Amino acid sequence: RTISQRELRNDSAAVLREVEAGEIIVIARRGTPVAELRPVHQPRTYVSRAAIAATVKRAARIDARRWRADLDAVVDPSARA
Repeated sequence: RTISQRELRNDSAAVLREVEAGEIIVIARRGTPVAELRPVHQPRTYVSRAAIAATVKRAARIDARRWRADLDAVVDPSARA
């Protein structure tokens, strides 16, 4: 939908709620479209506990001693900080 610059100024909170809900809004000045407001799609940063638990359940088991031995075979153990 298209709204005027005045409507954006007077009802900015309502307009931003619409954009946040996925609407694309065109801003017009004196009837001429000059800008477009659209939602910014950000990557999801929240991962549920259930998703983490399911991933951990499927993960391979690691033998700590064998992993350490493999690591020491590649990296000089005396070079630790």
